[in-house]
Amino acid sequence: MRTQPFLWLATLVSTAVLMFAPTSATSLPSPPRAAQWVAEGGPDPVRAAPADVARYFAGLDDASRLALAARYPRVVGNLDGAPLALRFSANGSGRLAYDPRGDGRIVEVVGDLLTADRIAVLIPGVDTTQWTFHSGLGGVERRAPVWQARQLYEAARAADPSARVAVVAWLGYDPPEGVRLAAIRADRASAGASALRRFVGGVAAQRPGASIVLIGHSYGGLVLGLAAPRLDPAVTDLIALGSPGMGVRRAADLHTGARVWAGTAPNDWTRRVPGVRIGGAGHGTRPSARSFGALPVPAGDVDGHDGYFVPGTRCLAAIASIVAGANASS
Repeated sequence: MRTQPFLWLATLVSTAVLMFAPTSATSLPSPPRAAQWVAEGGPDPVRAAPADVARYFAGLDDASRLALAARYPRVVGNLDGAPLALRFSANGSGRLAYDPRGDGRIVEVVGDLLTADRIAVLIPGVDTTQWTFHSGLGGVERRAPVWQARQLYEAARAADPSARVAVVAWLGYDPPEGVRLAAIRADRASAGASALRRFVGGVAAQRPGASIVLIGHSYGGLVLGLAAPRLDPAVTDLIALGSPGMGVRRAADLHTGARVWAGTAPNDWTRRVPGVRIGGAGHGTRPSARSFGALPVPAGDVDGHDGYFVPGTRCLAAIASIVAGANASS
């Protein structure tokens, strides 16, 4: 994403406008055939807690589960709390979720999520869609969430070859398009935070005992910050990379028991984003600022806004050590 010279002015001017502007649609409607699914006794795909979904499937035999997945693939394949193997079979191609409507929702896994006891979830930022999920914005590979997940997986395995690791590239929300007023406002981050909490709860229900590390890049850091107070206890660490803010002034304001980490490259354009939040506009203090109080992720050798997962950097090694269960070095 390119630096926009009007960012300061846009933030200040838009605050008053955005407080009264109508919000755009930020979440998908129920999956196809959801009404029939519920009529047959299935848990509501929108309202049922992931733990309740897990209990529903635990009460079925294997044949019944497979029959439901075959009859309602779009429901089961995207249902947080459903058995992970069943969701994979409904979506195919290593996908834990898939919905092609609009800009799309895709969740893909690198590694074996069914046996992993260390799970990382990558939350991407603006301009990420189903069309850039694999290729990267502008065709730049290092901007692609799936590419980033692969690099982190390999680095985590190198950090501890005995660790059972899986990395999830999570596009479970609709990020804003570019550095525009929508990216300054937090509507889509709020919707994303709700979706992230449900996703994490569903994984935790199916993988009890596993530790989960959440990594928000750019606007994904705001999603992460808004989700923080009500995340499942399985989440041990929150990492904000190149993030203009997590929606609060200090790490303590996240009200989470997880460790909070942050890093920003020296030439990352987000360093020029004003650290304010007024009336739902703005992102709060930059997490990598010393005053925020996060643990540091070394990012001095990262180039630009999209270089945090480049192999050979101290940044990637530090993130990988957290995912593998060790502390990052400063």
